[in-house]
Amino acid sequence: MAPVTSLASTVDQRIADALSAALPEAGSADPLLRRSDRADFQANGILALAKKLKGNPRELAGQVVAALADNDVIKEIEVSGPGFLNITLTDRAIVGTLAARAADDRLGVPFAAHPGTTVIDYAQPNVAKEMHVGHLRSAVIGAAMVEILEFTGEKVVRRHHIGDWGTQFGMLIQYLTEHPHELDHQGGDIDGETAMSNLNRLYKASRALFDSDEEFKARSRDRVVALQAGDKETLALWQKFVDESKIYFYSVFDKLDMEIHDPDVVGESGYNDMLEETCRILEETGVAVRSEGALCVFFDDVLGPDGNQVPLIVKKSNGGYGYAATDLSAIRDRVGRLDATTLLYVVDARQALHFRMVFETARRAGWLGEGTKAVQLAFGTVLGKDGKPFKTREGETVRLEDLLDEAVERATAVVRDKARDLTEQEIAERGTQVGIGAVKYADLSTSAVRDYKFDLDQMVSLNGDTSVYIQYAYARIQSIVRKAGDVRPAPHPEVELAPAERALGLHLDQFGEVLAEVAAAYEPHKLAAYLYQLASLFTTFYDQCPVLKAESPALVENRLFLCDLTARTLKQGLALLGIRSPERL
Repeated sequence: MAPVTSLASTVDQRIADALSAALPEAGSADPLLRRSDRADFQANGILALAKKLKGNPRELAGQVVAALADNDVIKEIEVSGPGFLNITLTDRAIVGTLAARAADDRLGVPFAAHPGTTVIDYAQPNVAKEMHVGHLRSAVIGAAMVEILEFTGEKVVRRHHIGDWGTQFGMLIQYLTEHPHELDHQGGDIDGETAMSNLNRLYKASRALFDSDEEFKARSRDRVVALQAGDKETLALWQKFVDESKIYFYSVFDKLDMEIHDPDVVGESGYNDMLEETCRILEETGVAVRSEGALCVFFDDVLGPDGNQVPLIVKKSNGGYGYAATDLSAIRDRVGRLDATTLLYVVDARQALHFRMVFETARRAGWLGEGTKAVQLAFGTVLGKDGKPFKTREGETVRLEDLLDEAVERATAVVRDKARDLTEQEIAERGTQVGIGAVKYADLSTSAVRDYKFDLDQMVSLNGDTSVYIQYAYARIQSIVRKAGDVRPAPHPEVELAPAERALGLHLDQFGEVLAEVAAAYEPHKLAAYLYQLASLFTTFYDQCPVLKAESPALVENRLFLCDLTARTLKQGLALLGIRSPERL
């Protein structure tokens, strides 16, 4: 089915045509159309145009109104203030456009005009280390952008750049060499909690030995050299740590209701074979230079407190590679082998300078050309209720699993309190969907770059800007549909719409435009805001417009139609944010 032209686009074109007809000297002027409290839309472009043409804005506005061709879209148009146009649409146009959306599985949302290939780097835990609250935002924001971009037609390649390389593995591998059965699984498969318990135990034991035994420390350092040299036995033991960590990672991602696939996990180690060549190219092309034995890239605008340039260190003076070498090699791989047109990094805002330097280096080297862009989708910090970085009472970083378990526990209590005809199994299932949804929505409803307070009481509330409020609106619609029995939703363009119906309909029609804006700017919080407003408008509609007890069969069917399209839009929107929509709550 062809994409549905939104009402805003239709009106914008009609006003633009009238502008050209009435004021040909204006050229292709922008009507500057926006939603309005005074009417359905307001066009503000004539004010700027009057200054350009040195005319009276109200007179010019009157000429535009006179030039507007008769049509079945605009019901009324009036000149207001200094030349604003207040525009009211016909009920028939609103219902007709919504009917076209409802007839399409994609709700009339068009695909992007020029889709490309985006590689999204997100959800980057570290091997042999527990995931904590700091890992939440990259995973949740990244997963939402994957879904949103794919829905617009973009080809998306997922990349989980896990921390699976470095000097700490020398200590761990050496300990495992001397205690070879520490990671054996006697009973076959293990769960994530057991895997992390094994890794924690090994880390603590090896760390204690490393700090107390100089000979073990020396053997551990030799083991790092063997690892970097590709020694087969050392690599096999390293792989054990990676595999054990993946069991744990996947169990946490499963709790987050996120799918992570093995081919998408390409950690730091995945670019080892490229590091030396990356350094050689940078040095030969003069992009990087030697400074005090290290291979560095300098920038005129990156200065330290002393006024001297602070370099991006690609290769250390001792021959070791910095993070920059891995990140630059990853760019080469993603552009050269994966044909990426966009590289999107969902990474903590505190790494902004590093990535700015890496991206600029890649541009100087020619790895990021005109047809390829690199973007950091930077995110802020998760704070506690006190506005400080989120910690346990003991001052330790909060384990991500503990946080998710508590969210599910709180949400289950809310569901149980509201449940009328749910079994215990259904309450548990809904509690999980509501709890995980609440955590995700709290994250996604905040502009990514801002910090936000983690307040579970607020997150699982049925009131206010929460996913629970939106899920409840969806469940309420399903209840109405069940009570309707054999009466089916059907659009009736001939019926007269109440103000609450018009407001709901006009907002439903914006779904595609909102998604396009969210995808272009990587701003999932705008989709969350749209869904919250949609649920709020539905609540007003539900309170003011009886559905099943409406005055006529046509009105009942039309209101059921509005309910159905609202439910489908809420469900699709929540799914793009990675949040479930329970049929009953």
